[in-house]
Amino acid sequence: MEATLLCRNGENDISSLSLPLCSNEDLSGSKQRKIYVSIRNSVNINQTENSDFQSTAKKMNKQYSSSDTSMSSEGEEPTRNIKNKFRTLKKNPNDIHTNLVEDVSKESCYDSTTPAKSTTNISASEEDECVTEDDEECGIAMPAYKLKITYKFIQTETKLLRKIFDVHGLREVEGDNNFNLLWTGVHMKLDILRNLAPYQRVNHFPRSYELTRKDRLYKNIERMQHLRGMKHFDIVPQSFILPLESRDLIIAHNKHRGPWIVKPAASSRGRGIFIVNSPDQIPQDEQVLVSKYIVDPLCIDGHKCDLRVYVLVTSFDPLIIYLYKEGIVRLATVRYDRNADNLWNPCMHLCNYSINKYHSDYIRSSDAQDEDVGHKWTLSALLRHLKIQGCDTHQLMLNIEDLIIKAILACAQTIISACRMFVPNGNNCFELYGFDILIDNSLKPWLLEVNLSPSMGVDSPLDTKVKACLIADLLTCVGIPAYSPEVRSHYDSKWSRFRSSSCQRSINVTSVSYKIKKNKKKGSVSTDHLTGEEQRILRNARLQYSRRGGFERIFPTADLMQRYGNFLDSTNGIPISTPNVQGQTFQTLIMQHNYNQMLHSNLYCQDTSYTIDDSLEKNRIKQYERALENGSEIPFAKKPAVEKSEEEGRRQRKLMLKKIGTGSELTQFQARQTFSLYLESVLKRITQDPRDNHEKIILKFLNKFGGSVKPPVLFRNTQSIKVISKARSAMVAKLLGDFLENYKRDTEAYVDSFDHFGMIPSSAYHQFLTHAQESDLEAVLTLHTNVTGIMPFLYNRCGLSVPPTPPIPSGLHGFLRALPSMVSSSGVAREVSKYDGYFKNNDKDYENVQDASIRPKSSRRF
Repeated sequence: MEATLLCRNGENDISSLSLPLCSNEDLSGSKQRKIYVSIRNSVNINQTENSDFQSTAKKMNKQYSSSDTSMSSEGEEPTRNIKNKFRTLKKNPNDIHTNLVEDVSKESCYDSTTPAKSTTNISASEEDECVTEDDEECGIAMPAYKLKITYKFIQTETKLLRKIFDVHGLREVEGDNNFNLLWTGVHMKLDILRNLAPYQRVNHFPRSYELTRKDRLYKNIERMQHLRGMKHFDIVPQSFILPLESRDLIIAHNKHRGPWIVKPAASSRGRGIFIVNSPDQIPQDEQVLVSKYIVDPLCIDGHKCDLRVYVLVTSFDPLIIYLYKEGIVRLATVRYDRNADNLWNPCMHLCNYSINKYHSDYIRSSDAQDEDVGHKWTLSALLRHLKIQGCDTHQLMLNIEDLIIKAILACAQTIISACRMFVPNGNNCFELYGFDILIDNSLKPWLLEVNLSPSMGVDSPLDTKVKACLIADLLTCVGIPAYSPEVRSHYDSKWSRFRSSSCQRSINVTSVSYKIKKNKKKGSVSTDHLTGEEQRILRNARLQYSRRGGFERIFPTADLMQRYGNFLDSTNGIPISTPNVQGQTFQTLIMQHNYNQMLHSNLYCQDTSYTIDDSLEKNRIKQYERALENGSEIPFAKKPAVEKSEEEGRRQRKLMLKKIGTGSELTQFQARQTFSLYLESVLKRITQDPRDNHEKIILKFLNKFGGSVKPPVLFRNTQSIKVISKARSAMVAKLLGDFLENYKRDTEAYVDSFDHFGMIPSSAYHQFLTHAQESDLEAVLTLHTNVTGIMPFLYNRCGLSVPPTPPIPSGLHGFLRALPSMVSSSGVAREVSKYDGYFKNNDKDYENVQDASIRPKSSRRF
């Protein structure tokens, strides 16, 4: 293996250095790979730095075997064979055994030890050296570290992302615009987009909500159904937006009766979703999307399942779409039953991991190589399973690709318009979407929703394997330009003067023309006739394809114009989702071009050297059935393991109670920390040892507290529902888990920067929290509330409309019983009494009822 460094010294001088890496002699049957790092710098890189690149590349290769993990600019194309052979799973005797760290395990309730194998022949001493090094040392010799390449996070899961960035030498920054890569979990602010420099990358396009909001997605697809015909865009179930289309829903229900699934227009992770038999059961107090429920889904051993596939869009004009060859298959915990009496059970009808993980029968795979064990599989394992059953998996994946392309075509017109208005450079944006797809028993895929920022949480070895490879391949495919700080500073000042107020993409040939030399090799063609912008687009498309790793390009393909040409404007190549008025085309006065046609012609019609086997339909579909290469797990930095001591906890408890009794108080941050840990203990107890009265108390508290966490609507009329204890506990645990997530995020704003007068010292209280059990936390909260008469864990000290503090009864769980009384019920429309019927199951039913989730007597374990 080699690491090829392309160092730019000045404007046009390019020097190539090849550095040997670790041996690949044991990798029989697989091609050698190269790691490409394109560096733009005004100074030369000396031999000392090159040796550092070599040692770091060894470490990186041991930790990431998913792809050519690299950075690269949009500059010259590296000389490599662009055939990217799919990685095959190799078993090496020198296996790397690494564990997910304790902090990840606590967060996800996952605590198993998982071996992971490496595809390279590395000695045990070298393996230990890489795993035991600090995070900063792993990336300190990388080119990104030397060039001060930076990244920034905004409201997103950061554990896996930060580890991958740090290993590659990127450093996190807090400034507004001082970044090379911005990764955010929310929609981009337009001011940030307008001021992006050409070397900066962000992980969202403007107006992506046209694709990721459920109501906007359906309306866009419905528009295409009217414009292009239902047979071409029959990819979503019949849906209605309430309360606006309530009348249409009733008419449709009278024609075809059956269950309907209700989803909030803008939510995720299964929050607020429920199923009804009749439209009159749907509340009219908020905007929701009501869709026809698919009653005949594909089931695996009797369990309903759906798919999460990852789609990368690197450009909307021209449209370039990649589908990751590995995805996640999520299974419901409870066996599927079409009986209407079971519609209330989300653990039977919803496959979301965030719901099913709280069910006591949910099974996690403890080994990354077990891809068809438990309630989470890989896409390749599902396809292999279906193929054994005699299903046409080839046509299934073609239909899934077609569904993805048509969904993006339906929403592309508005996003393209926003990109022209707000994005200064064509390479600034990329986006990874999470498509949730349901397959019915006839193997027809249905689009459920598209996620703006698919979860990058790692709760099992299977998650770590798939998502770590996904992120590494994503960043490799997109490419992060590596400019030195001096060049960036010069470029920023130059670009700020060049940037126009409209931020429209420039196609002036005189300013950006890039003369491509004519290649005399057989089968190649000259691109001198293309404009500078078209040459840049073509060059980037080829570079991305050569670095695609585990991604398969599904648009454009060789049969693009034959299959989707009718959906594109003949003049500018933009997907048409609105009818033309008087022969006018979309934004013809702004820019005349057809980048989609240009790209397709140069990739597939003229340049035969790039019409490679992987672009053929048959070979492309085969990639989805092959297992993902099993690289070594991400060695997350371990936190010091501190075992809780009951004796030390009791001692710290007496100390805290004494301090509170003598007049000391908890700061708001300390009180919220204690309350959060207390609710976490209650949550753990509910999932392991359900108690009827405790679940009732939690529901009352959450219902009165309000906010973004709302109990399911079907909880209001549950007298006629025969409730199963395990599923009921999972529902309550899911609500409490959502509340805790929001509560912890709000608690971060109350961090104490110093010890306040009259308050308990932070260091002493931290010692208490380290060893405190649920009873210790409850005792401190009870005494502090009774003594001070305030509830800082729920209200600000100077807040308005704070209810009087109720007396807290003594004894075990006294604080929990008083919890609903601490929340003011004024202004709350819901009646708590409606929840009482839910818990009118006698103890005999509670103990003897059997859960519908029965483990199958097959070789596959659930």
